[in-house]
Amino acid sequence: MCGFVCLWNIDDKTLAEGMIDKLAHRGPDDVHIATLPDAPVVMAHCRLSIIGLEDGVQPIRQGDDMLVANGEIYNHAELRAILGEAAFQTASDSETILHLFRTGQTRWIDRLDGMFAFVLATKDRIIAARDPLGIKPLYVAHKGGGVIFASEIKAFDGVEVDSIKAVAPGQLFDSRDGWRQWYRIPQGAAMADPGFDMALTTQELRLVLEAAVAKWMVADVDVGSFLSGGLDSSIIAAIAQKMFASQGLAPLKTFAVGTEGSPDLLAARAVAAHIGSDHHEAVFTAQTIADALPHVIYHLESADVDLVRSALPTLFAAQLARSQVKAVLTGEGADELFAGYTYHHDYVDEPRALADELTRSLGTMHNINLQRVDRVTMSQSLEARTPFLDRDLIAFAQSIPAELKMRRTDPDAPDATGPTTEKWVLRKACEDLLPAELVWRKKAQFDEGSGTVDALASALASLIQGPVTRQSEAALYERILRDAYANPDRILAAAGTWKAG
Repeated sequence: MCGFVCLWNIDDKTLAEGMIDKLAHRGPDDVHIATLPDAPVVMAHCRLSIIGLEDGVQPIRQGDDMLVANGEIYNHAELRAILGEAAFQTASDSETILHLFRTGQTRWIDRLDGMFAFVLATKDRIIAARDPLGIKPLYVAHKGGGVIFASEIKAFDGVEVDSIKAVAPGQLFDSRDGWRQWYRIPQGAAMADPGFDMALTTQELRLVLEAAVAKWMVADVDVGSFLSGGLDSSIIAAIAQKMFASQGLAPLKTFAVGTEGSPDLLAARAVAAHIGSDHHEAVFTAQTIADALPHVIYHLESADVDLVRSALPTLFAAQLARSQVKAVLTGEGADELFAGYTYHHDYVDEPRALADELTRSLGTMHNINLQRVDRVTMSQSLEARTPFLDRDLIAFAQSIPAELKMRRTDPDAPDATGPTTEKWVLRKACEDLLPAELVWRKKAQFDEGSGTVDALASALASLIQGPVTRQSEAALYERILRDAYANPDRILAAAGTWKAG
């Protein structure tokens, strides 16, 4: 996990140095700046070493090609075997990007499996791309006749550029051929076909999920897991702990935060005891929240009320985890794949509309929840991993009929009045992993279950003059953001927002 800046047709190493300094939190282990002879490119990179600890320094250069990358390529070992180990100079997973490009195959990027953003330069060409869901960030701006790429918008703060935009998830830019969409989210299924086998589907879902967790745990450092006590993080932690135990490893480290006595802390303790993890927890207060708001809003690059609220417990969990590990597994993506939000219950009798909504929401995660997870964890130099957003798991989950994701669950009640259960098929596939009361526990938002809502209300009362309303809360967050940046309008224009429905 890293941060980078790349200047193309802009010969200004000092500018690159100033921009990468603003991203130093993303990679405290190494910072390097390099140029490519006879090519109009400057690359700067700050590294959090996860794979290839000894020799994975970037930019990576071979001959007339140079690369900076952020993220993890989880199938790098398989790609090395195919491409030939002799071609590699380092143990870094990122180097596989360079050698895949060199094969000259039309769709070489499609063979990358992981979360990533990168820029690759040759003497007369530059290529930049982002992973399928936009788990890793990438922004582009024009300056005069040149182009600048960077991992966060804050790198551009105070820099005169014509425009800044996010490279879209699954998008690739080639200075020779222009933009193209190399990945599209598969459309979700709505209704089960005649003869649909529920047992086989839940069995296969479990196997695909276990394969995703195993893949996303690959690292040369310890990997832990966030554990809120909710369904999604509990499933991921339970599977990971089983894998640790099967390999004779020390128990998985799990991390939970909340206010004293909050539901999340109590539930997480119960899950940790059940799965046998090495559990750690931290308590926060209204004062902790008040103190953390400027840090959260600056690093989040958003003043959206809902995003800030959910970012606060994420920060406290990241701080706790970083004291023990460099990378953590999270449960992000399960709600979008399996219909986990409250408003999804409104679609229970409209499976086609629900399938379409889930597909839409997967495509917008990059500047809402995924932005929160990336920015807040990386503010602590911690890599967050999202196994639910594995490409194979996305493809399989999208093939499962939406009517099995949000389902009426009381066979004796009339269809129009029966209770509905979100993420039904996911719960069914994993019900043997955890106690029944947890598997079928109703979802609570992270900021609610952790006690953030009540603690935040107390914090806001001390920070806002006058009534505390959603409007005054939003105004406070925007004021904090504006004070943190020289060009705050750029940040506000780029931020995603939650909207009702």
